[in-house]
Amino acid sequence: MPILKTLATYRFSRYYKIVFLVCDIFLLNVAIALSFWFRYGDLYLEYFRGDKAVSLLLNVFWIMLLLYKDSYRIIRTEPIEAILYRTIRLLMIQIAVVAIFINVMKYEEVSRLRMVFFYATFFVLLVSFRILFMKFLKFIRSRGYNFRKVVIVGANAMGERMNRILSKDLTYGYRVMGFFDDTVDSAEVKDPVLGTFEDVEPYLAKNKIDEMYVALHISQLEIINKLTALCERYMVRIRYIPDFQQYTKANRVEVAFYGNGNIPVLMLRKEPLELSLNRILKRLFDIGFSIVVIVLVFSWLFPIVFLAIKLNSSGPIFFAQKRSGRNNESFYCLKFRTMYVNDQADALQATQNDSRITKVGAFLRKTSLDEFPQFINVLMGNMTVVGPRPHMLSHTEHYSELIDNFLVRHYAKPGITGWAQVNGYRGETKELADMEGRVEYDIWYIENWSFLLDMKIIWKTVMNIFQGEKNAF
Repeated sequence: MPILKTLATYRFSRYYKIVFLVCDIFLLNVAIALSFWFRYGDLYLEYFRGDKAVSLLLNVFWIMLLLYKDSYRIIRTEPIEAILYRTIRLLMIQIAVVAIFINVMKYEEVSRLRMVFFYATFFVLLVSFRILFMKFLKFIRSRGYNFRKVVIVGANAMGERMNRILSKDLTYGYRVMGFFDDTVDSAEVKDPVLGTFEDVEPYLAKNKIDEMYVALHISQLEIINKLTALCERYMVRIRYIPDFQQYTKANRVEVAFYGNGNIPVLMLRKEPLELSLNRILKRLFDIGFSIVVIVLVFSWLFPIVFLAIKLNSSGPIFFAQKRSGRNNESFYCLKFRTMYVNDQADALQATQNDSRITKVGAFLRKTSLDEFPQFINVLMGNMTVVGPRPHMLSHTEHYSELIDNFLVRHYAKPGITGWAQVNGYRGETKELADMEGRVEYDIWYIENWSFLLDMKIIWKTVMNIFQGEKNAF
């Protein structure tokens, strides 16, 4: 495959910007033409003066948006959701600017319906192109092309963590050749150790290396400076992995620059939902989604479940339990009752083959139908559709003593489903490690929230319901 090999060399990455630009403008004009077809039945593009002006603005302003900041940024380990999120954000900006332009210029002849057709078509074309482009890059990398050779200086826990990230998926396009260090942490490092600090320069002289990741403590500043000079001499791009663990155990931190960008300030973690716009977006979705579920599903599901529970056991239909919410404030979480009435419900988790669970309750738990009343909690505002699962108050008190960052998960509203649940951390927590894993996933969600991530979690939740979950009991 000589053509593919030529296109898929490392240098291909340098030209993807122009590929994006050309393809985006092509797709934009295709969407303009199709919007006329959908609205008027043909591709004649010169109906009115306003249409010409708006079409020109669409092209010019989209080019400006693409050239602005990091609109073209593609990190090899970046999930497709992040790329799509940036694209949708740009699209929303353009919609707002074009709408203002049409109203200010009083282009009444511009069909609003045609503009709806245009943006719907452009959105589909853009998303399809982004996904296909990423799949193309993954394909050529999986065939051994378009990869970068990497060495890691620092055979320690941080270096091994970076190694796992870069080596997690071959389609990322990284080949970790090995480690350099004077002292090797054999309990952490699995890949080959290529030598000591003194062996770095001879290795770079003999081998073509694209990137070096430095995972050394700041106390080794002299060595870091030497490595920087070596990388500049041998044209190797150097990446520093700062040891933030000396400040915090957070997996993700944010650096702000104060004083005209001269002073970097480290902040504990980035929380996208601290932005008012994101909170509004999430709340609007919660309200709309919960209303749809309550009207279309809960309205007919409730009488069926009502009869089933009543015929199977005595007691109330709903089980309302105090649980820990946002900022660790308690609220009553609603569920369909799945157990016989008992005195241990507020202290003891359900276990496999739990004798307290009724036959109807076992079915409700297995299919997650017992959670449907929580859409009422969502509508009331004390829960969200997607977020960390709420725990019993006794469990919050217990685990907050055992896990240092346990309460961080309460920075967000609790959800009906969550990132931890779709990754296997659902149901009983038999071991402390089970809860630690759940907390790790919950904190990752808080630090990496996006609307597309919520959609992904909802989709995986629905798939898990139909496929069945072994931890649902």
